[in-house]
Amino acid sequence: MLDKVLKTIQENSMFSINDKVIIAVSGGPDSMCLLHILNSIKSKLKIKLIAAHVNHCLRGEEADYDEFYVKEFCDKLNIDFYSVRIDINKLAKDKGISSEMAGRAARYEFFEKIKDKIGAQKIAIAHNANDQAETILMRIMRGTGISGIIGIKPMRDGVFVRPLIKVNREEIEYYCEKNHINPRIDKTNLENIYGRNKVRLELIPYIKKNFNKDIVMTLNRLSETVEIDSDYLEYVSLEKYKLLCEEKEDKIIIHKKAFLEHRAIVTRIIRKSISYITGSTYNFEKKHVLDIINIQIHATGTTLDLPNNIKVYNNYGDISIYFKNEQNINEDINEYELFIGKRNIIPEKTIKITLRAIDGNEKIKFRENNFIKYFDYDKIKDKIILRYRKKGDKFTPIGMNGSKKLKDIFINMKIEKSLRDRIPLICFGDEISWIVGYRVSNKFKIGENTKKILEIRFEGEENNERGY
Repeated sequence: MLDKVLKTIQENSMFSINDKVIIAVSGGPDSMCLLHILNSIKSKLKIKLIAAHVNHCLRGEEADYDEFYVKEFCDKLNIDFYSVRIDINKLAKDKGISSEMAGRAARYEFFEKIKDKIGAQKIAIAHNANDQAETILMRIMRGTGISGIIGIKPMRDGVFVRPLIKVNREEIEYYCEKNHINPRIDKTNLENIYGRNKVRLELIPYIKKNFNKDIVMTLNRLSETVEIDSDYLEYVSLEKYKLLCEEKEDKIIIHKKAFLEHRAIVTRIIRKSISYITGSTYNFEKKHVLDIINIQIHATGTTLDLPNNIKVYNNYGDISIYFKNEQNINEDINEYELFIGKRNIIPEKTIKITLRAIDGNEKIKFRENNFIKYFDYDKIKDKIILRYRKKGDKFTPIGMNGSKKLKDIFINMKIEKSLRDRIPLICFGDEISWIVGYRVSNKFKIGENTKKILEIRFEGEENNERGY
């Protein structure tokens, strides 16, 4: 068994020399076995061990005895010991979640706190092959995909390691007996009060008896096989994501070409996009992926509401995903008067605009781009204003004598609806002279008779991507 654990550690590069390793120790067979094994090979691995225990205050004196037992065991091995007491039932009630979820969250929060305090590199958890089998079965019954069948990974985030993940429960119990370890037994693990307990105590024994006596290791082998295929799909989808998705500060755009990829790649691109916006895919299900795929084939302007306050918008086949409250951000924003000869700063919009008057006879090097434009100064008769679009706005593009509705111009330029309210407009009085980042007005263009020129330079956080 020791060789099996060492092999798992080495194959997954779990530890580096001089790593400080926090071991999560409940006092039960799995964690006591892990503690004992790592202590026996710590010199070989050149690591330092620290034990961490969470008293959930669920079992009265029994829970207190668990804490005392682990501390005493660590003292004998000369291993530093940290513990905390948390009323899990109260925590679960306050957060409106199950005691299982509350307990898990509290444990990981405590382990991270100790990690930061002592400068540890790794946190070792005693998940084993039986835990893996139970997890896979539970996920299959919920209708999981390929990633769910992978189950519990030997290493996560470069921090959480599971050296016992290839070891089954029978091997752990035998190890404890052989090494005279008398672990604490949580009697609630023997009661069918949780879904996982029912899988452990009823379903797996039934499968062993009637179908496959080696079901635990069979499911573990399935996990390993699926992981290989999943890793490849993840690699391909990440490359496609980088190529076909545009990350912005407050949204992500999935370009229409992404939806021509194989469905396995498209679904992963969508999930990665959701993760970019929300930080995870929590509360995001298969039907939501299909809804996004479906909305992409509908008419431009079609929208979709998703959980976690997420909005999806079809812009000529490109799909934008963003938080709902990012929209209509220009409500109640005033107009801003701009002054020549100074740098105009609008802090709340992180915008800087410089206006400079230039003599028409002066030799100048025009540096015109989407965010530097030049106008006939003598045609400007009113105040220079920065504002955003209003209902009924009209504009006269270069090359036209008549005006068009600004709304129609945006549609013709295929500017997505969610962005239109955020595009700055430079106005001379009531006339729009420049749709910043896009077009200037025919009414104020420089001509042969221009005597004086107005240069306007626009600086914003995301100018170069027209992100505003």
